[in-house]
Amino acid sequence: MARKFIFRRYSLFLFSVLINAFSIALITKATLGTTPVSSVPYVISLFTPLTMGQLTIIMNVLFIFIELTMMKREEIRRKWIEIASQIPTTLVFGLFMDASMLMLENFTPSHYLTQVLTLLVGCLIIGIGISVEVKADVAMIVGEYFVQVVSKFTRREFGFVKVVFDVTQVTIAVVLCLIFLPSIEGVREGTVIAALIVGPISHALRPYLRFLDGWIGEKHGELSPVAEGQWPVVITIAREFGSGGRLLGKTIADQLGIRYYDKELISMAAADSSMTENYIAENEQRVSTNYLLHIIMQDYQAPIERSLSSADNIFVAQSRVIRRIVHQQPCVIIGRCADYVLSDYPKDKIIKVFCYTNTDDAMHRCREVYHLKEEGLETLIKDSNRSRINHYQHYTGLKWGDHNRYDLMVNTGSMSLSTAATLVEQLYRERSAAAESHA
Repeated sequence: MARKFIFRRYSLFLFSVLINAFSIALITKATLGTTPVSSVPYVISLFTPLTMGQLTIIMNVLFIFIELTMMKREEIRRKWIEIASQIPTTLVFGLFMDASMLMLENFTPSHYLTQVLTLLVGCLIIGIGISVEVKADVAMIVGEYFVQVVSKFTRREFGFVKVVFDVTQVTIAVVLCLIFLPSIEGVREGTVIAALIVGPISHALRPYLRFLDGWIGEKHGELSPVAEGQWPVVITIAREFGSGGRLLGKTIADQLGIRYYDKELISMAAADSSMTENYIAENEQRVSTNYLLHIIMQDYQAPIERSLSSADNIFVAQSRVIRRIVHQQPCVIIGRCADYVLSDYPKDKIIKVFCYTNTDDAMHRCREVYHLKEEGLETLIKDSNRSRINHYQHYTGLKWGDHNRYDLMVNTGSMSLSTAATLVEQLYRERSAAAESHA
C-alpha cells in the first residue's frame, strides 16, 4: 500500500480515537452511568487523586501486558506493530479523555430528559468513532483488542467473552463503590444502554463511510486477475422460502450444462476454514431473531474479514469461495448474498435473479415437493424469510428483494418453473453471445 494511504489511514484512526475519547466523556457527563469499559477508571477517580484518563491509561497498559502472556512468540513477532501501536493509542485516548472532561466541565444536564438525550448523542458519536476506526483498519482501541485476544486464546465466541469482560468491569466498579463510596456511581441504566446500542449504531453507519474508500486506497474485494473479456457468465438466485429457487437454479444449470452451487458451498467453505460442515449448515445465513442476543454476539469493532464472530466467519468463508469459483467456469449460485458478494463483477457477465411467490403457493410447494408437515408451516415460511431479510441487510446494508438490484424478478406463483428457467436461459444466452462478439 502506498505510503500516502498508510498515513491517511493512521490519521483516520487517530481521529477515531479522539472521537471515542470525547464521546465517553460526554456519556459520563450525562450522569446516567458511563460505558462498561470506563466504569472502573471512573469509579476509582472518585476516591483517588488520579483522573479518569490517567486510570484508563494504567488499566489499558495492564491489558497489553496480559495480552502478551496469551500470545505465542511467533504471533507477537507477526503482530508487533499492532501490539506496539496500542501504547501511543492508549496515551492519546486517556489524555484526550481528560481534556474532554475539562472541556465539558461546566456542562451538567439537570433534567432526566436532557440526560437521556446527552447519553444518546454520546452513543451516536462513539458509534461514528468505531465506524471510522474500522474503516481505517490499521489498529484497535486497547479494550476491544484485549477482548479479541482473550477470545482467540480461550477459543470462545467473541460475544461471550465481550459479555464476560463488560460484566466483570461493571461488577468491579460496583464493588469498589460499595467499599469506598457512599453510593453506587458510574453504573446505571446508561451503562446498559451504551453496551447495547453502540455496536448496532456503528454497523448501521459503516455504509455511509464508503466515500472515504478512494481517499484511503481501499479496494473492495479485488477479484483474482483474469484477462478482460474472459469472465464467465454467472447466475445468482436469491429466493423466498418455498418459492422453488433451488429447483429453478438446478433446472437452469441442467438445461445450460453449467455448474450448480448450493450446499456444495458448505463443504467448500468448511475446507477453507476451521469450521465443520455441520456447523456451517446449521448456522449459515442465520441472524438470530433474538435482537439482544444478536447484537451482543457481533464483533463490531473489527473489519468483517478479521472478526471473531462465528456468523461473520461463515459469511467471509462462503464469500471467498464464491469469489473464487466464478473464475473457473459459468455457474448458478443459490443464495449466500452472492449478488452482493459479486457486486464488483462485470455487470454484463452476471445475471441476478430474485425468486418469490405467495404464501399459498409456498405452502403447497413445501408440502408436495419438500414433504414438510402442515403444522406450523406458515410460521416456518415467515420466520425463514425474516431470517433471510435480516441476514442480507446485516451484511450488505441493503434491502433484500429490492427489484432495483435484480435483472429478473420471478414470481413462481404465477408461472411454472420451466417458464421461469426459459426466461433466465434466454438472458444467459444473450449475455454469452454478447461476450463472444466482444472477445
